[in-house]
Amino acid sequence: MINLTILALIIGNTFSNAAPVLLTGLGGMMSEKSGVVNIGLEGMMTIGALTGAVVGFKLGNPWLAFLAGGLAGAAFGLIHTFISVSLAGDQTISGIAINTLAPGLALFLARLFFDGATQTPSIPLENKIPRLFRGLVNNQAFNNIFGQYATVYIAFIMVVVLFFILYKTKLGLRIIAVGEHPKACETLNINVSRIRYGCVIFSGFMAGLGGASMSLAVVSSFSPTLIAGQGYIALVTVIFGNWKPQGVLIGSLFFGLAQAIATYLGSTGIGLPIEFISMIPYIATLLILIIFKGKSSAPKASGKAYIKLEDL
Repeated sequence: MINLTILALIIGNTFSNAAPVLLTGLGGMMSEKSGVVNIGLEGMMTIGALTGAVVGFKLGNPWLAFLAGGLAGAAFGLIHTFISVSLAGDQTISGIAINTLAPGLALFLARLFFDGATQTPSIPLENKIPRLFRGLVNNQAFNNIFGQYATVYIAFIMVVVLFFILYKTKLGLRIIAVGEHPKACETLNINVSRIRYGCVIFSGFMAGLGGASMSLAVVSSFSPTLIAGQGYIALVTVIFGNWKPQGVLIGSLFFGLAQAIATYLGSTGIGLPIEFISMIPYIATLLILIIFKGKSSAPKASGKAYIKLEDL
């Protein structure tokens, strides 16, 4: 029987594990809402994690490091949108290239900055992203659930912000329209390329924040295996969430819960091979994708290169 303290610990770990995927998934959702598939989220998370760890270690300011991680991801978002929008290139190939280039660059820079080491030095506890509400009351269960890193609350706030932007503002309606009928938007003098540029760069920024939240909050350093497929998991949450902020939130929490359960099982010594326990979150994510794939509907123009009418 799981007691209240353990249950609270699992819930708290669920939130902590979900935040990086949620930040990245929200970015991927915004990119696809505008009609550009961004499967380069994995690479953008990786370069964001490396940048956050390096800046955090060198400067000792977690917030500057967090922002720097986002900007590093945004730089790769700019590359992706230039290829996908300006050059009308294949979005899938561009994303695959980024997922190859960014991790390789991250390893090269890590070796360059830290004398050949692929893992960055640990960031001191006082220089990590701070936890909020921890110690507010003298209750361990409360602290486990609500004493989260600030990045967790930022991720949850972004769900509300993006929901409001998409469904309550003129900009959001234009983003949705561009992802559905770009040529119709062009006839209404909506700048399709500008909107797509903004959304894809924003997706890179969010993925960079997701990676930085891993190296500045969840752990305290960068290593080659830190991201470990979470960018791809973020893509799954976009599909599972039917390209809606609240859906991405649910998908991210599901992955976070699976990861928290795997961590708990690994700490109990129940006799299962550690390799099998590590597979649990990814197997669960694949199963949920298989179950809900037919119930989701992508934006109609997603993944399709856009060519202006006058260029035809």
